[in-house]
Amino acid sequence: MAPNSRIAHARPAQLDLKSARQVLKLEADGLLALADTLDDQFCRAVDVLSKVKGRIVITGMGKSGHIGRKIAATLASTGAPAFFVHPGEASHGDLGMVTQADAILALSNSGDTSELSDFIHYSRRFTIPLISITSRKESTLSEAADVSLVLPKAQEACPLGLAPTTSTTMTLALGDALAVVLLERRGFSADDFQQFHPGGSLGNQLMKVKDLMHDGTALPLVTPTTLMSEALLEMTAKHFGCVAVIDNEQHLLGVITDGDLRRNMANDLIQKTAETVMTTGAKTILANALAVEGLAIMNDKSITSLFVLDESQRIIGILHIHDCLRAGIA
Repeated sequence: MAPNSRIAHARPAQLDLKSARQVLKLEADGLLALADTLDDQFCRAVDVLSKVKGRIVITGMGKSGHIGRKIAATLASTGAPAFFVHPGEASHGDLGMVTQADAILALSNSGDTSELSDFIHYSRRFTIPLISITSRKESTLSEAADVSLVLPKAQEACPLGLAPTTSTTMTLALGDALAVVLLERRGFSADDFQQFHPGGSLGNQLMKVKDLMHDGTALPLVTPTTLMSEALLEMTAKHFGCVAVIDNEQHLLGVITDGDLRRNMANDLIQKTAETVMTTGAKTILANALAVEGLAIMNDKSITSLFVLDESQRIIGILHIHDCLRAGIA
């Protein structure tokens, strides 16, 4: 009978949970050991990668290759251009993707993966920086590398001690550590992150107020001396349920909302001026703030609109709660 056709026998749930917890504990222990053993080699690796003028080329075979693809994706999304090259394909022409402006990050648990030999020779021939992540310092890859990151000894979570589990977890985490430190060195910001993540819910949460606000002729604006008869027409025409009272320099003096109209309801309302009806101290938000911050303010204050200011505190837009919801911000 083929191994993958064997019938799994039922066993108590507690045994399954025990095994699962043991896996997580062993992998957690490996990560703690990795954190404790980081040394100046890690800093050297960061130095090399931070000076790359081209790309960071990740390579690895088998499970290391799968981990390498994720590390490449993380580096690329955090401001360190990177891509993955399969070592088998590299030996058949893809080495041409690697230039002398690049650096190579090679992954191999044993450090003696034969498929990496062409990568090693190519990097040495053209003086391309080579960084290795292995579990054996005395290995072909580790000894050939300019910088060798050696994983600490740790028990694989596989009960047979064969399937890479703890070792791949440590490699993945070490790749994350490199990416984060490089991110911090570059001063990579939320603005930069949003540029690389324009789609999906993550991109939505990083949208700025200025990306969603209404501006120009869409703004409901009146002056302090505007009669309420005109202010009511402005409120109705602009459909935001409010109007901003501004001075000659576009600074916000107050806001008139539906609530202000109800509080001032009388026969002489339309003869009053905007400044006699407006409420001062209205909540506002800066154009460069995250839209999710604006939504939080509106939810907290039970309001539906926020006037948007520039750095000089002048009104330049208005953000409505429906704009946030339509953009998928919640």
